[in-house]
Amino acid sequence: MSPVKTGLHRRTAAAGAVALTLFGVAACGSSGSGDRTQSAPVPSAVPSSAAPSPSSPINLPSSLGLPSLGDLKKWKFSDWDTWAKQHAIPQAVKGFWNLQKMLQAKPTDPVAPPQQPTDGSTDPLPAPIPAQAIAHPYKQNAVDGKLFFDVAPGQHAVCSATVISDPQHPGKSNLIWTAGHCLTTGKSGQQYSNIVFVPAFNSSGAVSGGKQPTDASQFAPFGIWDATTAISSPQWYAEGSEEGGPASQYDFGILKVENQDGGGKSLEETVGGSVPVWFNAPRDQLTAVTAIGFPSATPYDGMEMESCAGGKPTRLAFDTSRPAMNVIGCTMTPGSSGGGWFAMRDGKPALVSNTSIGPAQSGWLAGPYLDDVAQSALAYISKKD
Repeated sequence: MSPVKTGLHRRTAAAGAVALTLFGVAACGSSGSGDRTQSAPVPSAVPSSAAPSPSSPINLPSSLGLPSLGDLKKWKFSDWDTWAKQHAIPQAVKGFWNLQKMLQAKPTDPVAPPQQPTDGSTDPLPAPIPAQAIAHPYKQNAVDGKLFFDVAPGQHAVCSATVISDPQHPGKSNLIWTAGHCLTTGKSGQQYSNIVFVPAFNSSGAVSGGKQPTDASQFAPFGIWDATTAISSPQWYAEGSEEGGPASQYDFGILKVENQDGGGKSLEETVGGSVPVWFNAPRDQLTAVTAIGFPSATPYDGMEMESCAGGKPTRLAFDTSRPAMNVIGCTMTPGSSGGGWFAMRDGKPALVSNTSIGPAQSGWLAGPYLDDVAQSALAYISKKD
């Protein structure tokens, strides 16, 4: 299978000339997962409890249409709504995705990078921590899954994503969290299409080892969920590119989805839980962070859910006016982008970041620090009908 360019596999230079790559890439399922040791599942779910024209202008002072962080943190629902209408995602074609399309594409080569700052805003990089395959079935990890989308006609790509709690609809969330670069290229203005979420992809192991079942329930046990609304940060939309950099510090995405097959149950009710998002989490309380995703580049094939017990995150900053990214040791590769990072809060797991960038030679991952901007974006999409 020849490589398909997705425009998502990126690289930049870190201290010591380390190359970075954005981890939202296409996947290929041509080989199995081998005999890699499976780890016990890590907790990542809290059980369930029971393109129109903008209507009003907003202040976008720069030529890129990027408000200052100070202004952005004051945005109201109407401001976010105007922004979202200007960046609406194309609706998925019903029935578009089948297993063959999900298995088609491979990661592509990275591009040359800028330099990372060395002004004390960045810590030493952590040591690699081997990813561990989560044992089938994914009973405790049904909130984690794969996000499929088209970057161009016939070019199918994949990220990872997580079912998150909806503040406006407790126990009945239809929201998922991923990376911004899994929704759009950023400043070039390309919105990806046919975006769908498959929770607990391959939970039974039916697609492992190169097998290709014909029944969708064997690889999509909770169905295929179409994205209807999506939002990322204005920083990612205005500055995001094929190289890691300041925009990566706000590289998050939130989507609202609906069941492709209809039905009255929400996504949260269907999978049995969701994860609350912990915004502005004190860094000294993030002593044990676990990342989950579906890496697809060698030595992985994208068919297995993997986890990294990354420990206490260090910091990585390209722009010191923005919160530094969290960094953990982890050997996951492209395809894991957008996958949730979890920490315990009051004895329960909470999402504190998502995979954004990492080195071309896997060894660590970096994810955005989720501050008031991310919290405001979630508040908007939660209230949006």
